[in-house]
Amino acid sequence: MENSRLPFALPDIGEDEIAAVTAALRSGWVSSGPVVPRFEQRFAEACGHGVTAVALNSATAGLHLALEALGVGPGMEVLVPTWTFTATAEVVVHLGAEPVLVDVDPLTLHIDLADAADKVTPRTVAVLPVHFAGQLVSPARLRAFAESHRLAVVEDAAHSFPAAAEGVGVGSGTSAATIFSFYATKTITTGEGGMLVTRDADLARRVRVMRLHGFDRDGFDRYRSERPAWRYDVVAAGYKCNLTDPAAALGLVQLDRAEAMRARRAEIADRYRRAFAELPLDLPPPAPAGAVHAWHLYVVRMRTDARVDRDAFVAEMSHLGVGCSVHFIPLHQHTYWRQRCQLTDAMFPVASAEFERVVSLPLFSAMTDEQVDRVITSVHKVLA
Repeated sequence: MENSRLPFALPDIGEDEIAAVTAALRSGWVSSGPVVPRFEQRFAEACGHGVTAVALNSATAGLHLALEALGVGPGMEVLVPTWTFTATAEVVVHLGAEPVLVDVDPLTLHIDLADAADKVTPRTVAVLPVHFAGQLVSPARLRAFAESHRLAVVEDAAHSFPAAAEGVGVGSGTSAATIFSFYATKTITTGEGGMLVTRDADLARRVRVMRLHGFDRDGFDRYRSERPAWRYDVVAAGYKCNLTDPAAALGLVQLDRAEAMRARRAEIADRYRRAFAELPLDLPPPAPAGAVHAWHLYVVRMRTDARVDRDAFVAEMSHLGVGCSVHFIPLHQHTYWRQRCQLTDAMFPVASAEFERVVSLPLFSAMTDEQVDRVITSVHKVLA
C-alpha cells in the first residue's frame, strides 16, 4: 500500500485566498458586511445578461428560498431527478410540497424529460434539473419542456460553474433561478456557501428578505444607512441563510481564478480520456460542440467485461492509496425517499442500472501531474 493517500477531492486554496480572508477578519466584519454585496455583483457580472445574484450560506438554502419565492407549498408537486444529492428533493418537502422523482438519460445522467412529461399532473408547478458533473442540461430542450407544461424552472447548478451550452452561460438563461454551490469540494469554494442567480427582481427581493429572518433590511444596510440600525421591520417568517464576509472574500479570489481552475480540470479530464480509452470503462460524454464543461466530476462506468465490479474497483483503488467516490446513490434507493414515495428500482430502470457501475475518480484543480499519473497508473493496475 502507498504510504501517502491521494484524496478524492481537495479545495484549491492559495496565499491570495488566505490574505483576502485575513483582511476580511481584520476589518471587523465577520458576518455579512461590505464584501458580500461585492461578491454578489462580481458573480452576477460573471454570469452576464443583467442577472441579479444573492449570496447564501449554502446551495440548499438557495433551492429552498427560490421555491419559497415562487410560492411552492402544500398540495403542489415538483419534478426532481432521482440522480442527485438529497438536498434537491428535501427542500421541496420542507415547503410542504411533494417531490416527484424522475429517471435519467442513460448517456448524460441528466433528468429524462420524456419520463418527466409522463409524471406531470395538474399539481405539478416546477422542475428542478440537475447539471450533473458540470455538463449542462440542454437549455433549449429544458425551456421547451417547461413552457409546454407551464412549469417554473429552478436549476441545480451545484456542479456547474463556469459552464455553458448552446450559447447560453449557466445562470444567464430564462429559468426562474439558478443555484450554485461553493462547498469545499466544488469548482469554486467559500468553505460553505451558495449563490442564487435570477432575472426576476421580485424573486431576488423575496430571497433577500427571507435569507435573514424576514427583515426588511439587510444586516449590512442597517449599519451603513442614516436610518437607525435598530429600526427594522419583520415582514415575513424568514430563515438564517446569509453568507459571511470572510466567506465572500474567499469567493472573490476563487471567482478570479474560476476559468483557470476549470481549464486545469479540463486538462486532467482529457488526460484521463486518452489514458483510459482502451480499458473496459465507459467514459463520461464530452461536452457538445461549442459547450463549456465545468468538469466538477469525472465519472466512469464499469463495463461487464471489467475484471472487477464497481465496489471491488473502489476497494482496490483505496488499497493503492487513491480515494474514489460514487455520484450518486439515486434517491429512490435511500430509505427515506423509498418509503415516503413508495418507490422501487423498477420505477427507475436507467438510474438503478447505472448506479451499479458508476465511480468518480479524483479530479480537482490543485492536482499535480504526478498525482494524475498516480490515478492513471492505479486504474490500469486494478483493471489489467
